[in-house]
Amino acid sequence: MRYSETHKEAVHERIVRAAAGALRRRGISGIGIPALMKEAGLTHGGFYAHFENRDALVAEAIRAAASDTIEGTLAEDKTLADSLREYLSMGHVDNPELGCVVAALAPEAPRQSKPVQRALAEAARGLLRRVQRKLEPTARTPNDPSEAALRLTATMIGAVVLARAVDDPKLAERILRAARRPPPP
Repeated sequence: MRYSETHKEAVHERIVRAAAGALRRRGISGIGIPALMKEAGLTHGGFYAHFENRDALVAEAIRAAASDTIEGTLAEDKTLADSLREYLSMGHVDNPELGCVVAALAPEAPRQSKPVQRALAEAARGLLRRVQRKLEPTARTPNDPSEAALRLTATMIGAVVLARAVDDPKLAERILRAARRPPPP
């Protein structure tokens, strides 16, 4: 039976979405093709009809997850304060599968293939650009982030990573609260 092109695109998107959540939840090494295809409600054999290899799927899933953060938590219509409240929240800490792919996977980047490293680098640069635009909406150089954008982005990512690493919810909340405070002049 031959499927329509829209069916193939929908299945492809379903695989990417399942991978994007699984990557953020379990890490890059925690995602196997058979389990992922089962999670997407598909058979393992159909994987290669959509992707050249595992790295191609991982890179595409990273891009999709990065887009989720840019268009969700850091959406253009949200204020910086609103975005920070959402990003630096226990909801984000407790639900990595729905959160920032950079905070979830950046520490794994050096041990990955070049395509996966490039996808993570693109995600990180996209996050920097969006934070820069939130800090200076009229700036003409979104590809050259200011020191303030670099500092804020690093603080955001670091606070989420650190809050996930501690085994004390009260301490995790303190970390997030401290990161939401503006830096001293």
